[in-house]
Amino acid sequence: MRDRRMILFGLVRGAAAIAVALAVGAIFIFLSSKEPFTALRYLLIGPFLSFHGGEIAFNTQNFYQVLAAMIPTIFTGLAVCVMFSANQFNLAAEGCVLVGAFTGSLVGIYVNMVTGLHAVVCVLIAAAVCGLIMLIPSLLKVKLGASEMVTSLMLNFVLLYVVLHFLNYHFADRSKGATMTFPFLESSKIPSLVPGNSKLTWGFVIALIVAVVVWFFMYRTRWGYAIRMIGINESFSLYSGMNVGGTIVLSSVFGGVLAGMGGSIEVLGRFNTFQWRELPGYGWTGITIAILAKNNPAAVPLAAFFLAYLNKGCQLMATHSDVPSEMIDIIQATIFLFFAAEQFMSGFRQKLVVKTTREELKKMESVNVLEEESGHASTTV
Repeated sequence: MRDRRMILFGLVRGAAAIAVALAVGAIFIFLSSKEPFTALRYLLIGPFLSFHGGEIAFNTQNFYQVLAAMIPTIFTGLAVCVMFSANQFNLAAEGCVLVGAFTGSLVGIYVNMVTGLHAVVCVLIAAAVCGLIMLIPSLLKVKLGASEMVTSLMLNFVLLYVVLHFLNYHFADRSKGATMTFPFLESSKIPSLVPGNSKLTWGFVIALIVAVVVWFFMYRTRWGYAIRMIGINESFSLYSGMNVGGTIVLSSVFGGVLAGMGGSIEVLGRFNTFQWRELPGYGWTGITIAILAKNNPAAVPLAAFFLAYLNKGCQLMATHSDVPSEMIDIIQATIFLFFAAEQFMSGFRQKLVVKTTREELKKMESVNVLEEESGHASTTV
């Protein structure tokens, strides 16, 4: 009963935070736009519906684009969930997405394999490389006590410039007008899930399957239990005999593997060459997704869908009205604010706790009365 009430509270609190964020966004739209209702229409229902000549129809292409945008952010959201569950504020998922994309691209260009197997090998090698990279901030944390937030944040920029160095001086296709690699081999590309829509690939299905696997790992295995227990109380875990250092390293390496998978699947599914010259931003979005999902892998796809839907709505709003697409930053910042505020809706939580406690006490009293009556009856007999 208590667990159900707390789940209910989490859902209500999350919905309230999102509603307040949207309301704040609407206020800014009304203050800054000459056509606020048009802007809100494209923001809220534009990703699903199209408006032409007074007719409203379901827009399949926009919907597919929303689903396609979820692919890398599901992986980074899962990566951050695993690391945050161990109370490790590791930010290197952003850099691992970039390195995973670059590594998968190189394997997809220079290693010739059969179709199907080639893409799998590209993703696995990218995941392994990023898992090894995550040993850097995690071992610095465990062995030297260095802040994983600082080391991982700096590591992102180290990885960026390492990738740019190799891209510019070793793997660039000099016949092109822009800096990019040679084209991927056809055997390495991840095929489209929907015919005629190249952006929505089978990576979406893979992302959903990985979300289920990560949930099972976190809630049905002893390693996942150890990660969550360290996140709840690291000192208790240490004194109870858990291998705290090893578990912290495990969570970081697992997060790196997931981020690397996301980067390689994104590039091999949606592009023909590797041409990223800056951090893609998927790792930062993954932090927002993990916060929205409350570090629960099962809720990551829903949170990723919400943010992808908002991003697409803001793009349409900027295209068809006078409101800039940066409105998504205001909405995300407001969501952060209310999710981080511990006292937000604390009164509602207190009422749920009191109500649950009273119901449990009544049940205990009724059980005691029944036991006394049964004992009195047996004594009389």
